[in-house]
Amino acid sequence: MGLVKSELFTDQQNKISLYAKVFGHPARVSILQYLFKINSCVCGDLVNEIGLAQPTISQHLKELKHLGLIKGNVEGTSVCYCIDKKNWIKMKTVINQFLNQDLTQKGDCC
Repeated sequence: MGLVKSELFTDQQNKISLYAKVFGHPARVSILQYLFKINSCVCGDLVNEIGLAQPTISQHLKELKHLGLIKGNVEGTSVCYCIDKKNWIKMKTVINQFLNQDLTQKGDCC
């Protein structure tokens, strides 16, 4: 697979692609659902809840945090993660604008 030439695309196109990537793995979807359900958690809880190894969970958390959909606070030797609601709303706006493009079209184009 070749490298993505992200500079050829708009910021919005690149952002949509990153959101799609983060939702492209069921473990990340499961992590997000769990965080919404309990409103915060310790990484160890995710290992027990989802059933994946700690390093795997940590990698998925890193992806979600890198995109800004979650945030984490250090509490002793653990990190407590929760949904970053401000960034979640931004993501929903971008995705909804993309998905609702069909609403402005009139008739069938083909």
